[in-house]
Amino acid sequence: MPIFAFLLIFGGTVVGQKGKLHEVSVRASKINPLAKEHPELNFTFAEIKGKYQDLQHAIVDTRVASRDRLVIWLMSYNPELSQYLASLGLHLIQPHYANRWFSTVPKEVHDTGECLGDIRLEASTGEDRSALVEIPKPDGLTARSLKFVKWLTKENPQGKWERFLNEEGTSLLWDKVILSGSSHGSTTATRFAKHQKVARVVAFAGPRDQFESWQGLPSATPANRYFGFSHILDKGWIGNHYCRSWQMIGLAKFGPLVNVEEINPPFGNSRRLITDFDVGGNSNKAHGIVVRDEHWKKVWKYLYTHRVDRVGKPVSLDPGCSVFKP
Repeated sequence: MPIFAFLLIFGGTVVGQKGKLHEVSVRASKINPLAKEHPELNFTFAEIKGKYQDLQHAIVDTRVASRDRLVIWLMSYNPELSQYLASLGLHLIQPHYANRWFSTVPKEVHDTGECLGDIRLEASTGEDRSALVEIPKPDGLTARSLKFVKWLTKENPQGKWERFLNEEGTSLLWDKVILSGSSHGSTTATRFAKHQKVARVVAFAGPRDQFESWQGLPSATPANRYFGFSHILDKGWIGNHYCRSWQMIGLAKFGPLVNVEEINPPFGNSRRLITDFDVGGNSNKAHGIVVRDEHWKKVWKYLYTHRVDRVGKPVSLDPGCSVFKP
């Protein structure tokens, strides 16, 4: 199909060399009539500054051998990171799902310890998990991702996206899925992986949910499949939120904290990576830079492709990192 016809019919865009690097964008509401807005959760399809809020992205590079893994990225689309992951042979989608609820949580229940994780799980599954939100299945991460991949199998056949669907086309093959994101996205990725067994979790600047207990729940995804990376000037790190989550998940069993500026890959096979890269003392810059600078390409490759059965030696918990709510 000519590219101009694709744009007219489907409202998406294709960038890059045809048959080689494929970057595809399409609105969630365009491919799924059941997709709805939830203005009460600040979740809409509106056009803001020339960009529709329900625009979804996908990328695959058919010039390289596929690793047979689908990255589901749970944050705003990041072209630099996504293109690099595609060059490693990974498929990637960035679905639009009901994830704008955070600012709507009442202050009096925000830090009770039994609140945020339930909302994250409802936003992921579309199942009723929290009385604070109503997110139906068509607007959850699971359904939106499935619908997007099914659409890609037809509209981007070069990518062979069908490799991530079961025979009936009713579910993703979750054992081929890498859940990943930054900040809010990494926290939801980790919460969902506690519920749904996946191939791997890559959490940048997170997970957080500072006083929640879900990080210590039994996990459908084995603990050695969780990988974290943060800057030490990030407020979430300074406040012990990330290290707390990493310890509760059980990552100390697979090696010590490793500063990637001091040790080369495979970083002692650890799951807990940090950096003290110069950000001029700017904590806001520190929060986002771990997914924004090609300086960490060797780290990105490790996080997404290191064999999960290769782990570091267990270490004691850090007494300076509080695991329980004060």
